[in-house]
Amino acid sequence: MIARRLIAPRLIAAALLASAAAAPALAQDFAVTNATVAIGDGSAPIPNGTVVVRGGKVVAAGAGVAVPAGVRVIDAQGKWVTPGLVVAVTDLGLRDVEAVDDSNDTEAGKSPFSAALDIAAAINPDDMPIQISRAGGVTRAAVAPLDTGTIFAGQGAVIDLGADPDAVTAARAFQYVELGEQGARKAGGGRVAVQAALRNALAEARELARRGGGQGADPRLQDGAPERPGDALLNRFDAAALVPVVQGRQPLYAHVERAADIRMALNLKREFPALKLVLVGVTEGWMVARELAAAGVPVFATPLNDLPDRFEQIGATQSNVGRMARAGVKVALGAFFDQPRYAPQYAGNLVALTRLPGASGLDWGAALAAITSVPAEVLGQGDRFGSLKPGRAGDVVIWDGDPLEAGSGVLRVFIDGVEQPLANHETRLRDRYKVPTEGSLPKAYEW
Repeated sequence: MIARRLIAPRLIAAALLASAAAAPALAQDFAVTNATVAIGDGSAPIPNGTVVVRGGKVVAAGAGVAVPAGVRVIDAQGKWVTPGLVVAVTDLGLRDVEAVDDSNDTEAGKSPFSAALDIAAAINPDDMPIQISRAGGVTRAAVAPLDTGTIFAGQGAVIDLGADPDAVTAARAFQYVELGEQGARKAGGGRVAVQAALRNALAEARELARRGGGQGADPRLQDGAPERPGDALLNRFDAAALVPVVQGRQPLYAHVERAADIRMALNLKREFPALKLVLVGVTEGWMVARELAAAGVPVFATPLNDLPDRFEQIGATQSNVGRMARAGVKVALGAFFDQPRYAPQYAGNLVALTRLPGASGLDWGAALAAITSVPAEVLGQGDRFGSLKPGRAGDVVIWDGDPLEAGSGVLRVFIDGVEQPLANHETRLRDRYKVPTEGSLPKAYEW
């Protein structure tokens, strides 16, 4: 009896502590003063600026901004302040160790489903790459599935990188499809198979929508196989998942590289006019830049891809992004499947290209916008985050120098007005072995 009386309070206390640890931190009201402020909207940096965040939202940013009474002041001492970085398309939260299958949720090659897959349920907010990217200034990401048995990889999600259990801010944010060489392999070995598979899938979804099926429809219609034609190639859940795509309620992110494949993707909009198309990769986008601009199709371009390792990238050039932007294409940097925290370095190199005769890059403001506000706009979230405009989320990063310079580092990160921890396994290893004491090195390093 005594043991029970002692154990119960301990269990209750432990449960209370666990729930407190799991609860998200409250947003903080603060102002960053005496800073070089970059709004992230394409404008030039503002010296001696101030950023004010209240209730998790930016209320003011720029020069001559007054600090409200009672708001905590952070003196930046001339350092730089930007909005949090927005990376898309990436696999953050889907794998801890790429080579270990049990920790890798990026692929579902043996699944009977493809378009119906929703990766939101697999996002791990404690993923080590999330912690590392957060320490690099990344605060938001569009996470995409990578591989299934068909050209459709599934539905991606928008996440924040805050240190709390609620990472997903928008589930089923887009549908991801593989075209080009990889899509050809999955569809039957050639690009003609890709075109047939893609058009058939969208046509089946359109027919299902006409019959009243699809996501958000009466479940009784979805359960009835007679509602679909007998020669349907998609299972009913995949067909239903594509209904929002053909209706323009869910964007279709298509991975394409060569100019001919880009044109093929653009032609889809003629057959399916409601299609909300976004292209990913677009190594040869500069070759069809005018067509992209005329179609109003935005792109997530792989930055600085000038060493083609596939035939579909023969036209690769470092000036790809700059040329598309100059033609009027809405260009964000994307396809960050390796180290999203290096986004500022890619953006900085695009600035450097403007100084090379014959090359095309981006000016400083446009380069920062390509990894902040522009990807947020393409994601349909530009009114929520991606810049330091009033009303946007309090995603604020303080840097020790120009964020587009490779030598600059992150000092502090706020997401929705909440300061975030920057420690991760890389920083802990650094601190442990930076100045090792006698006997502290692993046995492999002992002499």
